[in-house]
Amino acid sequence: MTMRVMIVDDQAMVRAGFAALLNAQSDIDVVGEAPDGAQGVELSRRTHPDVVLMDVRMPEMDGLEAARRLLSPPPGVTHRPRVLMLTTFDVDDYVYEALRAGASGFLLKDAPPADLIAAVRVVAAGDALLAPSVTRRLIADFARQRPAARGRPALRLKALTERETEVLTLVARGRSNTEIARTLVLAEQTVKTHVSRVLTKLDLRDRAQAVVFAYESGLVAPGE
Repeated sequence: MTMRVMIVDDQAMVRAGFAALLNAQSDIDVVGEAPDGAQGVELSRRTHPDVVLMDVRMPEMDGLEAARRLLSPPPGVTHRPRVLMLTTFDVDDYVYEALRAGASGFLLKDAPPADLIAAVRVVAAGDALLAPSVTRRLIADFARQRPAARGRPALRLKALTERETEVLTLVARGRSNTEIARTLVLAEQTVKTHVSRVLTKLDLRDRAQAVVFAYESGLVAPGE
């Protein structure tokens, strides 16, 4: 099945380069480009892409606000694409907030072409782009700057079983399903079921939000 991708970036050359690279893939179709967040939101609601590559810093409306609008649409708007943030190290605070809003991960703008293609495929498949250690470090750094949440986030953990809590802890530490299965001596399909239940019970969209939640609720502490 062909993946529909949209590119939102204020630099025309970046958009053109990404579009050429992605359109050269037999399973990817670039359905639109936009120079700022506001136009990106409007275009997304007309073209219904599976994945939106979203730059962080743009005029008119930045990528963070655009991601929020796409991932928490108003009543009557049912389409919610996966959002992959495009960033550099100096805007990590924006990326952290984007992950909280429901973005499926982030990619550095100077990443190798193969990484961009792989990232689009991972996110389109419904997973979160959490493999790079920098992602976990990013979340841990911000969790370290903010005291563990008290009240509602921590209370939501009570909805989980002991096994589900163990699985969430390992997800937050960056373990894959295969690694979690090995650690807990479970079948990988069983781990997938537990992850799915954790996301449902905590009302989280994917593993990226699960990692953020685990740190903010105090379940996992930076440096553990």
